[in-house]
Amino acid sequence: MLKPKRSSDSEGPRPVLLDDKPIEDQLRLKDRALAVSAEGITIADATQPDCPLIYVNQGFENLTGYSARQACGTNCRFLQGEDSDPAAIETIRRAIREKRECVVEILNYRKDGQPFWNRLSITPIRDNSGEVTHFIGIQSDVTARRQAEDALRAAKVRLEQTNNMIHRDLQLAAQIQMSFLPPRAPRFHGAEAAWELFPCDELAGDTLNVAGLDGRYIVFYVVDVSGHGVQAALLSVTLNHWLSPKSGRIINAANDNVSSEQWYILSPVEVMEHLNKQFPFDPKIGQYFTLVYGVLDTHTNEFRFAAAGHPPPVYIPAGGEPKIESSENFPIGVVPKPDFKENKIRMKKGDRIYLYSDGVIDAVNGLDERFGMEHLLDQLRVTKTDSLDTGLSSLVNRLREWTGDTSFQDDVSLLGFEIT
Repeated sequence: MLKPKRSSDSEGPRPVLLDDKPIEDQLRLKDRALAVSAEGITIADATQPDCPLIYVNQGFENLTGYSARQACGTNCRFLQGEDSDPAAIETIRRAIREKRECVVEILNYRKDGQPFWNRLSITPIRDNSGEVTHFIGIQSDVTARRQAEDALRAAKVRLEQTNNMIHRDLQLAAQIQMSFLPPRAPRFHGAEAAWELFPCDELAGDTLNVAGLDGRYIVFYVVDVSGHGVQAALLSVTLNHWLSPKSGRIINAANDNVSSEQWYILSPVEVMEHLNKQFPFDPKIGQYFTLVYGVLDTHTNEFRFAAAGHPPPVYIPAGGEPKIESSENFPIGVVPKPDFKENKIRMKKGDRIYLYSDGVIDAVNGLDERFGMEHLLDQLRVTKTDSLDTGLSSLVNRLREWTGDTSFQDDVSLLGFEIT
């Protein structure tokens, strides 16, 4: 059945209603909205030469300081100045020439000469035939954002410069720190030694040394300072200086005129007692250190040592099995008057002893399993017939395989010597 024909079906389109208001009211509403918008809004006539402005709103006047009477009839380029980016200007010109949209941020100038960053959006308006008749421009003041971005970039540059300077200083400090270490393959009458030290950061909290005293005694030690970074490295360097034979602290002379035969060499326990007094634990800093310290008498091949909170030495007799030489003492400084104990080993030709830090046995693999003493003993057992250098290099390679990385999570220190 045919429906009755409505009168509107033959009268053409009716005015579009918004909130029951006719289109004329809507257009007046849009005009008022454009006029009071906080953003600068302009309309340029694309059919006239140089696309002059034919409309600017109150937001444009507030933003630029130019009145509608001053702005209309001219091209909007009057906002440009000596520091306006030529590339941004060319982007605008090309968009106008090609009659397409563009968005650009350009440095413009207010009427009073004050610069501001303008986020300019240009959109072409086309008639029913598709010809561009006008361009509508929307200007937004983004000066605060650009200044914040510039400040952030400048801060980033300063931070990078500071970081580079700190990195250079750390590298220099690391070189100085490494300069305190002994020669790579120190040799003495009656013994030879080898060592490896790998910091987990630029600076090491570990340190070690091997040094001869008066042609008879050889001092060996490995120090492990808690923590990492500059604070640990400073204490490490201090301890290396304090323990170094060059400082004279581990050799007491009755007076300057006595002969070297009258020098008194501090025992490992006496060294630790001196250190315990000199470096008491400070709970505010929370820093302490462990130490294994030994003296070898090359005339008798007796090795006296003590370990203060430090992993025990490993002793490998020539042709024998590795042994763990237990030496349980408190770390340095944590107890006011600890009763340090020392051990003695009478060594023979071909016997070896290895000192090391806990970075060796605490190295973990992908399953969070420690390398531990068993793997350390197994590796030393495998390489006991190799040279000291070769054996230590093999142990380091084994640690790298275990951790699956070229670096370590903690400092790794190894010091071995053999009776020759």
